[in-house]
Amino acid sequence: MCPEGGVSVSNRARTRAACVAAAIGCLAARSGHVAEPNVYRWVDGRGIVHYGDQIPPKYSTREREVVNPEGIVVQRLSAQKTPAEIAAEQQKELAAKARRERDRNLLNTYVSVEDIKRLRDRRLTLLEDQVKVTAQFLDILDAKLAKLLAASGRYRPYAADPKAPPMPDQLADDIVRVRNDIHTQRQNLAEKQGEATAMRAQFDSDIARFKKLKGIH
Repeated sequence: MCPEGGVSVSNRARTRAACVAAAIGCLAARSGHVAEPNVYRWVDGRGIVHYGDQIPPKYSTREREVVNPEGIVVQRLSAQKTPAEIAAEQQKELAAKARRERDRNLLNTYVSVEDIKRLRDRRLTLLEDQVKVTAQFLDILDAKLAKLLAASGRYRPYAADPKAPPMPDQLADDIVRVRNDIHTQRQNLAEKQGEATAMRAQFDSDIARFKKLKGIH
């Protein structure tokens, strides 16, 4: 008589082949025909091996196997992946797809390493010109702010003379505006310098990858 829900065995008590044969015989008798049913093997939380024609729901997400009458694994069913594992695999596939696309673009766009270097130099020159213009504008703003601050020294609260007149509203507004302009231009300068650094690194990476794809040493 077969136990309900599968046949539980202990490796210490019986050999694997005997367990599988008993399981198949029990399942065939229960199904009423001679054809051999699928026999699954799984392990419960206590490490005990189980055989049966159906896997209990609570073990259905774990790794399990299909075995033949000799106890040989003929199919291995992977455990159900967690959402985190699925997300990681998808991210890995996207990264691989992006690498393949990048390789195609490199091979379709450039004929030689010199082509990549020429494009790099043109784009870097444009960025470097923007950096120079921004730096020059910052010099102008710094000089303007210095003059405004010097002028503010004649007025309260910066003047040493307690009888000095209060600072004109226009002068105060100009100082605030120029300081804001300097802050904005410094951000722009940092962004352009960062773009130039990133662009150099990207082109260096493209050159290295292009050489590898072309077998250039």
